[in-house]
Amino acid sequence: MRLREARKRAGRGNGPSGKLGNGPGAQEIRPDAENGRREASERGILGIKSIRMATEHPIVLFDGVCNLCNRSVQFIIQRDPQGRFRFASLQSDLGEELRARLGIDPKEVDSVILVEGDRWYKESDAALRIVRRMSGAWKWLWPLRFVPRFLRDGAYRLIARNRYRWFGKQETCWLPTPELRGRFLS
Repeated sequence: MRLREARKRAGRGNGPSGKLGNGPGAQEIRPDAENGRREASERGILGIKSIRMATEHPIVLFDGVCNLCNRSVQFIIQRDPQGRFRFASLQSDLGEELRARLGIDPKEVDSVILVEGDRWYKESDAALRIVRRMSGAWKWLWPLRFVPRFLRDGAYRLIARNRYRWFGKQETCWLPTPELRGRFLS
C-alpha cells in the first residue's frame, strides 16, 4: 500500500507544499512502490517496510569519515543523557539503505540528515531540530529557525563544503565504544 493512500485513509494527507505534514523543512518520504521496488524483496538490512517502524527514536545520519561530523555526534551524545537519538554513518549499509528508502540523492545531501518518524530534514533544519532536543542551553538555539532558510542553509553549506579542509578527514569511520554501540544502528 502506498504511503499517500494510507495517510488519506487515516485523514492525514500531504500538506499544501506536497511534503508530508506541514513542518518547515520536512522532506517527502517516497514509498517503495514509487521507487520501482518490489515490496516483498525490499526489506533489506532494516527488515521493515516503513521507516517509522525502524525506530521510535530520531535517527541522525552523518558523514562517518568527517572529523567535524564525528565530533558533532560525540557532542550530541554528551548532551543527550536520555539517549533519544540513534546514529548511523551515511557510508554504512544501513545509511545507504535509509537514504534509498527516503529518496535522498547521495550527490545532493552528503552531510547530516535527521529522520524523525516519517519525515527527514537536512542542513540547518536538521541541526536546529537536533539542538532542540539536547540538554542545557543548546535548546535556546531553536528560535534560529525563524531566520530565513536561505541564510541558515548558506552558512551551513559553507561549513559543509570546507569541512574536510578545515577539520580533516579519516580513512575509516569512527567506531563507538562498547557502551555507546546500542545507540548506533549500523
